[in-house]
Amino acid sequence: MKNDLDKLLARLDNVLARVEQQLPPPAPPTDWKASIAFRWRKSTGLAGTRGRLQPVRHVHRMKLTDLRGIDAQIRKVEQNTRQFVEGKPANNVLLTGARGTGKSSIVKGLLNKYVGRGLRLIEIEKNDLIDLPAIVDLIASRPERFMLFCDDLTFESGEPGYIALKVALDGSISTTSENLLIYATSNRRHLMPEYMQENLETRYVGDQIHPGETVEEKISLSERFGVWVSFYPFDQDEYLAIVAHWLASFGCGARETAAAREEALQWSLQRGSRSGRVAYQFARDWAGRHVGGKK
Repeated sequence: MKNDLDKLLARLDNVLARVEQQLPPPAPPTDWKASIAFRWRKSTGLAGTRGRLQPVRHVHRMKLTDLRGIDAQIRKVEQNTRQFVEGKPANNVLLTGARGTGKSSIVKGLLNKYVGRGLRLIEIEKNDLIDLPAIVDLIASRPERFMLFCDDLTFESGEPGYIALKVALDGSISTTSENLLIYATSNRRHLMPEYMQENLETRYVGDQIHPGETVEEKISLSERFGVWVSFYPFDQDEYLAIVAHWLASFGCGARETAAAREEALQWSLQRGSRSGRVAYQFARDWAGRHVGGKK
């Protein structure tokens, strides 16, 4: 009997040893001094998944002063961020609207401006939002102030990240730590696709419009962000002003900027957009061909 038990225990030890070999390695301690920005990364083995904060070695040092045509949006988001780094009440932020207009650039610019006051950034993919409690546990005792940044955030119905984000923003018995806010960008106003069928659910009671349950569910996520900032396409003059700014940063003078005007307009027509991103890309191309500036 004793021999049988010893054999069984030995077999169990062998099984456990094999399982441990399949486990992902323990996550190394976060090196908080290695960077001002971090990415949430996962290691997956046959027996489980572990997450860790990976320092970003080369952070994009965007300046708020390089952003043109969105002064009102910058003021609104910066005010909220200033309150946050000062330890005052502040809100989670949703930036929505036209592509290439500076939504994510504002977040990068704020990190660059307020890093000296303890601001840090954690970048996360939408599928990893279910790991938000683990991230909160990692940073809750830190003295820094963290922006949890999710870029180009969109959901389809039933995605686990959708429920996790909704609960994290407002609705769970637990809460995020006071040194973390969620900053998200999206091209969709309510973060989810909108379909014609949903409009058929709308009811009209006298002069009042009552959206259907599907629409209400989609709105309920976006409205949980306390600060909601919209971005719009630039007109021609605004686009050309942004082109001029970036050309100047590449060493182009007024004469060269004037000479680039027609090409800049053609460039935007080819891409079907007059955005800050398109203006920057054109300026890099034009300066590289005519001036050879570096930035």
